[in-house]
Amino acid sequence: MSTQENEAIDRRLTEEGWNQGNTAVFDEFLAADFLGHDPSGPLHGPEGFKQLYATYRTAFPDTHLSIEDQIAEGDLLASRWTATGTHQGSLMGIAPSGKRVTVTGITIMRFAGGKIKEAWFNYDTLGMLQQIGAIPTPG
Repeated sequence: MSTQENEAIDRRLTEEGWNQGNTAVFDEFLAADFLGHDPSGPLHGPEGFKQLYATYRTAFPDTHLSIEDQIAEGDLLASRWTATGTHQGSLMGIAPSGKRVTVTGITIMRFAGGKIKEAWFNYDTLGMLQQIGAIPTPG
């Protein structure tokens, strides 16, 4: 697949999956043996990714992701994104705070056969926890 097709897949996952809640796109575009390297631990297959999605969607039901930049080369795609949402559900045992958060992150994906085979996620968990009041902000 072309780098433009890979970028389009990422945009569909973001818009249809994260923003509209259509988890069928995760099944469509994540390989059956997908491996996600997430700060919370490894994600195996589309079901593993959907568990991560459900964790954050439950805590932030109004989640909205925006892709800020995409850089593609060969079978790799890096995507810089911003997520916003309101902490309305439990997250990691933290009761809902009702606070609005903005989280930035970068995901690097490796494609094979028109699907995402592997991905590395890095996002500002510390900043998110500070924004919901779970961790004090310095100063």
